[in-house]
Amino acid sequence: MTAKHPGAARRPMLRDRDGHHARVTFEELFFDLVYVFAVTQLSHTLLHHLSLVGALETLILWFAVWLGWQYTCWVTNWFDPENPRLRSFLFVLMLLALVMSAAIPDAFGDKALVFAGCYVAIQLGRTLFVIFALDPTTALAANYRRMAAWFTVSGCFWIGGALVGHEMRLALWGIAVLLEYIAPMTGFAFPGLGRSLTSEWTIEGGHLAERCQLFVILALGETLIATGATLAKGEAWSSPILSALGATFLGTLALWWLYFGTSSKDATTKISASDDPGRIGAWFNYVHAILVAGIIVCAVGNDLAMAHPAGHASLPQVLVIAAGPILYLAGSAIYRRVVYGRIPVSHLAGIVAALALAPIGLNANLLTMGWLTTLLLATVAIWESRTPRAVPAIERH
Repeated sequence: MTAKHPGAARRPMLRDRDGHHARVTFEELFFDLVYVFAVTQLSHTLLHHLSLVGALETLILWFAVWLGWQYTCWVTNWFDPENPRLRSFLFVLMLLALVMSAAIPDAFGDKALVFAGCYVAIQLGRTLFVIFALDPTTALAANYRRMAAWFTVSGCFWIGGALVGHEMRLALWGIAVLLEYIAPMTGFAFPGLGRSLTSEWTIEGGHLAERCQLFVILALGETLIATGATLAKGEAWSSPILSALGATFLGTLALWWLYFGTSSKDATTKISASDDPGRIGAWFNYVHAILVAGIIVCAVGNDLAMAHPAGHASLPQVLVIAAGPILYLAGSAIYRRVVYGRIPVSHLAGIVAALALAPIGLNANLLTMGWLTTLLLATVAIWESRTPRAVPAIERH
């Protein structure tokens, strides 16, 4: 993509568009480290609240965490993170994200206002920073003005939800998340401000694809850290514990292979070669929200197997253990639909098999369930790796 931003000569904060792949900077990698903590907090929150309400709470919090990272990712695609002003601002966002992540376990309790306040400050503050940094006559500046309008509206729901009781908070925060996910689908259309076109989102596609890939690495790394931490806390490394370690490690390896071994390079080609990388980039962000959610839920299943390998699986535990692979395979299937223009049969079969695990799990222990899900994911990974690789579906408009 060789698009040149209007006003770039006057605004050196913008990245140069010289036709080369924009590298991911150390500033971006440093910023992402906070989100390892956020993913850990989310998986532990779900682990300790295995109920329908707990799942809804975790889902809303995850969507907020992802949105905060995603919009920052787009900013560092357009702007140069090595610019001193932007670097300093990224560190401010990093601090806010750290405090927000620390509040996650009690976000629906006493720390609701801390979580909501930090989140709104991240979303609205980042947007206002960009507005003041850009030439106001550019399409990108107009896009961010519309974005600021949407974040102001959703921010009212976030802050309002933090000030009311639990049931109303769940509803108001659900509305806030919905608004922020719907807004890009409409081109951030807002009364009096018009709407944006994805063709105006002149992103560097390879950079955005790499940023999403690195977030997947962070999430997978968190599952391994959690597994190692559970093993380290155990007083005796019994055979069931070591067996559970093997299941969780191989299951994480299968997740890695399904993503990096079969599609990630083609995904970079897809978005880089597209005539409308902004639209493909938006799809990437939605799809990765599902993919990483699957990794988070799989991490909960790993924790259960490591902590109580011989324990009989309860209904909530069985559901969460089955839900992890289902979410991941669903996200992976949609990812391949975006990249190759098809949904793989292997993934559909894997989802059906994961659904069939639920009744089996009610009569099995957690270690058995851990191995069954690992074998399921490994089978899908092997099946997909042996399927002839399609050429990325490059769309021209």
